[in-house]
Amino acid sequence: MKRRTLLPALPALFSPWLAQAQAPKPQTWIVPFPAGGGTDAFARPLTALLTRQLGRQVLIDNRGGAGGTVGAGLAAKLPPDGNGFFMGAVHHAIAPAMYPRLDYRLEDDFIPVALLASVPQVIVVHPGQVPVADLKGLLAALRAKPGKLNYGSAGNGTSHHLAGELFKLQTQTFITHIPYRGAGPALQDLIAGQVDLMFDGLGSSATHIKGGRIKALAVASKQRAVGFPDVPTAAEAGVPGYEVSTWYGLWAPKGTSRELVAGMQAELKRAFATDELRTLWHGLGAETPNLYGDAFGQFVSSEIKRWATV
Repeated sequence: MKRRTLLPALPALFSPWLAQAQAPKPQTWIVPFPAGGGTDAFARPLTALLTRQLGRQVLIDNRGGAGGTVGAGLAAKLPPDGNGFFMGAVHHAIAPAMYPRLDYRLEDDFIPVALLASVPQVIVVHPGQVPVADLKGLLAALRAKPGKLNYGSAGNGTSHHLAGELFKLQTQTFITHIPYRGAGPALQDLIAGQVDLMFDGLGSSATHIKGGRIKALAVASKQRAVGFPDVPTAAEAGVPGYEVSTWYGLWAPKGTSRELVAGMQAELKRAFATDELRTLWHGLGAETPNLYGDAFGQFVSSEIKRWATV
C-alpha cells in the first residue's frame, strides 16, 4: 500500500498582499512632481521605511508637469496589481477646476488609500533679495514698489499659486507670478536668488529654513507649525484670516483588490507608529495622520468641491 503525501496548497496560505510583498518586482510610487518638492520630501523617507518593512524595494518615479496632472494621468493607467501607487496632493483636488480636459478623474479612476501628511503654506523669502525682518516688512516693500517682487510656484493651479493669489487679494498687493514645473525647481531658484519669494508647502522648505538659505516670515495656519515654534502665524504677523495648507495622499489604481489596499494601509499604520517617522514628520512641520480609505476619500471629495468655488 502506497503512502500518499498530502501537500498543502501553499499559495492559499498567503494573502494577496503578502504574495506581492514577497515578489521580487519593486513597488513603484508615481510622484507627479520633480524631485525636491514637498511631495518628494515626504515620499522619500516613507518609501525608504516601507522598503525595510516589506523587504522589497519601494521606488519613486517622478513624473512632473501641468501642476501634477501629467503624473496623475499616467498613474491612472497603472495595472491594479499592487505594484504601483500614486502619491498626489491638494493640487489634484484643485486641478478639476483649473484643467477642464483632464485624462483622468481622481474620484473615479483611483481608490483612496490614506492621507500621508498635511502642512501649512509658509511665506519664505530669499534673505538677500528681500532683506526684511518680518511679514510687516514684506508688506511695506510690496506697497512701496508694486510689481517689483515676484514669487515662484509649483505651477498654475497648485496650492502654491492659489496661496500667492489669495495673499495678494487679502493684502491688496501685487507680486508677479512665475510658475515652475514643481516646487523643487521653484525652490532651487529661490535659494539661488532667481525669484524673490514663495508661498511654499512647509515640507519642502523646512530643511532650507533651518539651514538659513531662505527666511520664513509666517505660516498660513491658525497655530504655529510643529517643529517651527519661532515662525509666527500669518495672523500674528499682521495678515489675519490668511490660511492655506497642503496635504499629500496615496491612491491605488482603480480595480486594485481590497486585500492589496488593506495591506498597504496596514503597512502605513505600522510606519506612522514608529518614532523614526514621527520625528521626521515633525522636522517637516507635520503631524502623523490617521485618515484612511473611505474617510480619506470623503475628505478629498470635500476638497474638490471647496476648491471649485474659489
